[in-house]
Amino acid sequence: RREPLALINLKKKNEETGEEELASRLNHCKAKATRHIFLIRHSQYNLDGRADKDRTLTPLGREQAELTGHRLASLGLKFDQIIYSSMTRATETTEIISKHLPDNTDLLREGAPIEPDPPVSHWKPEAVQYYEDGARIEAAFRNFIHRADAKQEEDSYEIFVCHANVIRYIVCRALQFPPEGWLRMSLNNGSITHLVIRPNGRVALRTLGDTGFMPPDKITRT
Repeated sequence: RREPLALINLKKKNEETGEEELASRLNHCKAKATRHIFLIRHSQYNLDGRADKDRTLTPLGREQAELTGHRLASLGLKFDQIIYSSMTRATETTEIISKHLPDNTDLLREGAPIEPDPPVSHWKPEAVQYYEDGARIEAAFRNFIHRADAKQEEDSYEIFVCHANVIRYIVCRALQFPPEGWLRMSLNNGSITHLVIRPNGRVALRTLGDTGFMPPDKITRT
């Protein structure tokens, strides 16, 4: 819903000529900047924790977050914002990556976005979970993954710290792939996925689950 034609009122006419100044108004609504979205999967965490507050990062997970933070810093980019999931493992990962956190959100919490195709035998959530989580994760996609606002003059670089299921679903939706295929991708802990959204709405995937900056003995996929 960010096509320029969808942002103007076609019924509104120029009072003097009675004609629509369509070209001028369309140009005013066109995006000018490119958005760079860095989707970071949280680091390794304690799988034995019963409640979310108990699922804290492991010592290795903290090392992974440090490595990810160093990698992001080495890119030499000025990041405009860091948005992170409200779950403990994502919050702790973000705290290590950056000390200045503008915002966090429940939309990016982990969940079951859509029933995978083909199905897997080791993970079968109740059907109701897909309805609950799927609507929320789809809302996250629509809220965060879109072309730049027409008022944005310069390219932006944004970090989102969240979860593997959320990232995989967002990648499928952004690239217009069948979203049911989200579970066919695998993401390492602390990995970086880089999406580019051009002013014309086209999306490119620069990297998917990159952990090439980590030593092999620090890489996990829990």
